[in-house]
Amino acid sequence: MRLPLRRLLPLFLALAAALAPLDAARAETVSTFTLKNGLEVVVIEDHRAPVAVQMIWYKVGAADEPAGKSGIAHFLEHLMFKGTDKIPPGAFSTMIEAQGGDDNAFTSWDYTAYFQHIAADRLDLVMGMEADRMRNLRLTEEDVTTERQVILEERAQRTDSSPGALLSEQMRAAQYLNGPYGVPVIGWRHEIEQLNREDALDYYRRFYAPNNAILIIAGDVTPDQVRALAEKHYGPIPPSEGLTPRLRPQEPPQLAERRLAMSDPRVSEPYLYRSYLAPERNPSDQKDAAALSILAELLGGSGQTSVLARALQFDRQVALYTSAFYDGTTIDDSSFGVYVVPAPGVSLASAEAALDETLTRFLAEGPDPAAFERIRTQMHASEIFGKDDVQGLARMYGEELSIGLSVQDIQGYDDVLMSVTIDDVMKVAAQVLNRNQAVTGWLTAPEGAAAPDSAAPSPLPMPAPEEIQE
Repeated sequence: MRLPLRRLLPLFLALAAALAPLDAARAETVSTFTLKNGLEVVVIEDHRAPVAVQMIWYKVGAADEPAGKSGIAHFLEHLMFKGTDKIPPGAFSTMIEAQGGDDNAFTSWDYTAYFQHIAADRLDLVMGMEADRMRNLRLTEEDVTTERQVILEERAQRTDSSPGALLSEQMRAAQYLNGPYGVPVIGWRHEIEQLNREDALDYYRRFYAPNNAILIIAGDVTPDQVRALAEKHYGPIPPSEGLTPRLRPQEPPQLAERRLAMSDPRVSEPYLYRSYLAPERNPSDQKDAAALSILAELLGGSGQTSVLARALQFDRQVALYTSAFYDGTTIDDSSFGVYVVPAPGVSLASAEAALDETLTRFLAEGPDPAAFERIRTQMHASEIFGKDDVQGLARMYGEELSIGLSVQDIQGYDDVLMSVTIDDVMKVAAQVLNRNQAVTGWLTAPEGAAAPDSAAPSPLPMPAPEEIQE
């Protein structure tokens, strides 16, 4: 039986009250230390099951690539599985699987990460394997040629074959006038085609080093055990010389809205997508980011109760689907997005006008206080429950430490979230929902084009920041 939403709010409030005293009791036990070669180590203890997760986070991503070498961060991520003198080409994952574990890697604009999930008594083995490929990667010309073609095919499948992905890519390029987030993580096709072995090795030698990495070990481990293994495997690796601070070009004031219209015969359902430049989470200053997260939930987090859903889908019935998103886990300015799929017979112009009217009314009137309390409580509960998974916890710490937050920032975010008021939300809404710093995109099929064979709707834009996981 599904309870009416008005009856769910007291339940959520009661849940939050019940969870509040458990926050401290359930708080993760985190220890940190740094090896002499600069490797930062974070140990997250969870002794409920005899498993462990190792994650190595390199503080380099697509936004740190040399000009003209887009995609090299993701390309090297692929090549890291090619082998060393100790591990045969392509055998890394097979060896992990033979031990009953699993592994993977992913690349974003701000970091590149590798992980293994394995029985705790196999941690010595996987730490040795990961430390080995930090500095001992071996690449042949054949490796590079083969993997470059794999990535070109990956781009064809993930981006070039998807009108929605292409629109999103074009919009990001327009969103960032000066910063590197406008370059796709996977890279521009014409630049991927030119990446070579020396490009990969130059990038590897410069950035893959203990003094540019964070090691996260989570699970059935102790700090003393991890320290001994880290000293054994990672300690002998010399640091890289010449690493410089991650000082990137910053965005100038954005003074004019940019608009894109993209037409593609593969589009089955047109939609409107708008992204606004938005501030990121900053060390010791996370309140605006927390307020933006609540704003995204208020505007478009629910298909039934959010501001956009109620106004556009139910009251005016001009939209089939609405949503909003924000993710501030970036080093530089992030983005806040909204999108609308019009109802049949409703033009994109009419849908956009209705969207703008709804946002204007929200900025004038603010949210319903009960809805604000419900959403803030739901998000708080979600944060608590999200820490119950050891791999998710390791990923949260790795991602947030990689963008410059501290352990104290991470552990204090729940309190920051619960301190956000309606006034805080309205302040950031007025700051961010500014058309002069927005990019608005329309995705349509050509006029008179036949409907595509597939009945599937056009893919919607993915929330930023993008990650490419293998």
